[in-house]
Amino acid sequence: MWLLDRMLRGIIREGRLVITDHDGKEYAYGDDSVPVRLRFTEKSTAWRIASDPRLGAGEAYMDGHLIVEPPHDIRDMVMLVMGNGARGGTPLDSQGLLRRMFDTAMWKLDQFNYRARASKNVKHHYDLTRQFYELFLDEDRQYTMAYWRSPDETLEQAQLDKKALIAAKLRLEPGQGAGMRVLDIGCGWGGLALYLNRHYGCEVLGVSLAPDQVRFANERAEAAGVADKVKFQLTDYRDVTGSFDRITSVGMIEHVGARHFREYFAKTFALLADDGIMLTHTIGRTGRPGTTDAWTRKHVFPGGYIPALSELINPLQDTGWQLGDIEVLRYHYAHTLHEWFRRTTAHEAEITELYDASLFRMWQFYLAGAEQAFRFNAMVNFHVQTVKRQQVLPMTRDYIAQEAARLAASDVAPVWHLTDAAE
Repeated sequence: MWLLDRMLRGIIREGRLVITDHDGKEYAYGDDSVPVRLRFTEKSTAWRIASDPRLGAGEAYMDGHLIVEPPHDIRDMVMLVMGNGARGGTPLDSQGLLRRMFDTAMWKLDQFNYRARASKNVKHHYDLTRQFYELFLDEDRQYTMAYWRSPDETLEQAQLDKKALIAAKLRLEPGQGAGMRVLDIGCGWGGLALYLNRHYGCEVLGVSLAPDQVRFANERAEAAGVADKVKFQLTDYRDVTGSFDRITSVGMIEHVGARHFREYFAKTFALLADDGIMLTHTIGRTGRPGTTDAWTRKHVFPGGYIPALSELINPLQDTGWQLGDIEVLRYHYAHTLHEWFRRTTAHEAEITELYDASLFRMWQFYLAGAEQAFRFNAMVNFHVQTVKRQQVLPMTRDYIAQEAARLAASDVAPVWHLTDAAE
């Protein structure tokens, strides 16, 4: 416990953290606030966390060796510790040079996303059951950042507003979309593709490497009576052929891998018509390039990487693209992840029955850890609009707000209740 104790004394300044070790000895940090209380049930837990904080804490929580005492939960612990770190406390990182070098080397190997490995990586995360994702996502199963015009609005409304914003940046003209072809790379459960068809009448091809997503998206298209216009294929984007008037990529490039950005933008450039528009929606770093931590690589997104803006701009320039517009979306994902965490926690019994307590706690830790990154650790979302010809875009950005507002006014968000996903 001595090493973790030393580390936490350098971190916790605001708020209070109290840890009861496996032997009953109590350690306290911070001020006189109401404490977040932790209990370690194994002798090795403190060392496990101190030697590799994120991996160690995450796995200790998954295994039930780190328990957060009610009325608090793992999110409270993560926000307390990481919030203090962001306010100037000593970073919770005891890794020496050799450990950091090893971790960086393993991350670089993880970035080789050749076709078979890319498919395996996607299935690792996205082939959990439909019922699982229905427990915490909105009705349309949008599994990317929602666009919050107000922190008080519902997740359902914020996800509708996200789709409206993306559609507006694609500049699909009302009444003129019929006959236009749209490619949706990493199409998820088909919500955006169906939304674009519903509002513009365009044909959409969605591609994904997640078999159940593709099956379900095609079922939705059949049920909506638009299967002749909206199709979904289990296809690597590198194998897509043809020409498209618009391309969307929402939450997909994070799975491409840092080594493959140039390949990705070269392929999409070849697929887009000369007067087309592409919109890339991605999580991004506001600072310099980094790496993906070991816990996320192992348990959540193997092969994944969140790019810095510089890592996107250079491959775009090298492959012939011209930038049309860039928007930095701050804190929107933090609000989204908080709501996903709330809904996940509300359905603990159902998730534990579907899988087990370990996966439930893993998902909680993933969502809480991701939220803190957007609140405290310089993570944002980027909207990167790219074109082949600058003249396809209007002189000002006014068209984006105008069309997004028109679309938002045309849909009414459903109201989510705790029982909805279980019905």
